[in-house]
Amino acid sequence: MALHCQEFGGKNYEASMSHVDKFVKELLSSDAMKEYNRARVYLDENYKSQEHFTALGSFYFLHESLKNIYQFDFKAKKYKKVTGKEIYSDTLESTPMLEKEKFPQDYFPECKWSRKGFIRTRWCIADCAFDLVNIHLFHDASNLVAWETSPSVYSGIRHKALGYVLDRIIDQRFEKVSYFVFGDFNFRLDSKSVVETLCTKATMQTVRAADTNEVVKLIFRESDNDRKVMLQLEKKLFDYVNQEVFRDNNGTALLEFDKELSVFKDRLYELDISFPPSYPYSEDAHQGEQYMNTRCPAWCDRILMSPSAKELVLRSESEEKVVTYDHIGPNVCMGDHKPVFLAFRIMPGAGKPHAHVHKCCVVQ
Repeated sequence: MALHCQEFGGKNYEASMSHVDKFVKELLSSDAMKEYNRARVYLDENYKSQEHFTALGSFYFLHESLKNIYQFDFKAKKYKKVTGKEIYSDTLESTPMLEKEKFPQDYFPECKWSRKGFIRTRWCIADCAFDLVNIHLFHDASNLVAWETSPSVYSGIRHKALGYVLDRIIDQRFEKVSYFVFGDFNFRLDSKSVVETLCTKATMQTVRAADTNEVVKLIFRESDNDRKVMLQLEKKLFDYVNQEVFRDNNGTALLEFDKELSVFKDRLYELDISFPPSYPYSEDAHQGEQYMNTRCPAWCDRILMSPSAKELVLRSESEEKVVTYDHIGPNVCMGDHKPVFLAFRIMPGAGKPHAHVHKCCVVQ
């Protein structure tokens, strides 16, 4: 079981990071995890290092039924058998069992201190090798800026960063293997197209700041019906009159505006999405199904895979029908993101006809 976390320690990580170690130790020793007798935990907790801090946390739990699992040592360039439970935290730069990188500052100059980056580990189960990449891409800093162009300027920044990661994990330093990339991609719906669709019969009012003449708010009103307000748009406000459009039929009608992955259609594959947008949910404990009105709901959290990893997953699907791609806690407050998971079985030994089947689950 692979669990990838972003913003580990929470938004107030300076105060909250002290609770992380206790949480991890309780998780590893809990009854629910007693059948997982080996584990590797990598926590980037060193928030004092602006140059390296990513706030990424990667957990790997190995079930007792799996006899031989090996992890790749990127420094020694060889696999090592995994035994016992180990936790690595603070600074991960010296850990040879992973590659960690923070995106260059000039990728997102608006943000003085971005925590965006990736952590990569490599595993081998019964001759089946694959990379697991924990990723956190850049967010939309302003709804108003995102609305200006199609695609948005932020989409271009994420495209650049994801391309950087993919080039990095398939470069010439190591043997090429299948890879799964999962985390918070911050993919957003094409804002301009969504607003035009939701507010087809609306008129737009522009509100500007008195001192700078800068646009600070857009108000979309129905042409009739007493000019009822349909949508209000500010830097950090996306207040649409009917949230049900994002939940009805799991928001399927809006998937046509989910376009950011199309640029990588030859390099990354995703199973069909059949769950509602994973962000931004209310953080009120009593409103597990409610979206906040800060951003347009979107499928930010995804599990993507290389073409060869797709073959591993779909081969198991055709044989056992055991592949599930879904979200967790639809009616429960899970924070502003709903976790997304992919459960499947892989056929070790490059798909030998009578190979033993191992169950595998990755959770974003």
